[in-house]
Amino acid sequence: MANIIPAGSLAATLADEQSHQYLTFLLGGELYAIGILSIKEIIEYGKLTTIPMMPEHIRGVINLRGAVVPVVDLSARFGRGGCQITRRTCIVIIEIGGGEGERHDIGVIVDAVCEVQDIPANRIEAPPAFGANIRTDFISGMGKVGEQFVIILSVNHVLSLDELAALGALHGSLQDNREGETLAA
Repeated sequence: MANIIPAGSLAATLADEQSHQYLTFLLGGELYAIGILSIKEIIEYGKLTTIPMMPEHIRGVINLRGAVVPVVDLSARFGRGGCQITRRTCIVIIEIGGGEGERHDIGVIVDAVCEVQDIPANRIEAPPAFGANIRTDFISGMGKVGEQFVIILSVNHVLSLDELAALGALHGSLQDNREGETLAA
């Protein structure tokens, strides 16, 4: 007799397996990770449209299939100055939750994407209380892969709700401008 798994259990099992998978990437010579459930896609670094009077860590916006997507320089966000753009530099498109169930896409610039790693929960330590090169609230944990640690980022803290509000206002004003340009044409 075959084992029958109820559909709800299968979905929960698959979600649990995926929750242990992280996209790893390099930033300033250090290895970081973000849970794959937050990742929408990875694109080649391309031309950004800069927006005047934005914080240093918001590099600009890109047109992603007709949608205006803000791009954050993670290195600058961590207080280290901007990323040095090379041919391996990528923009990782992350989907994050806003208030009232809204979802927003935000691009983050990374030096290089490495791979998807399975990091079981029992191999993840609590974030350090001090000594990290970035704010401790940006770190959700330290994953042990082989003999090295991977800094697992807390996307909702790195891209905070206050920042989301500012990005939402930016997105709204850009959409208004695009609609005005369409009407004028």
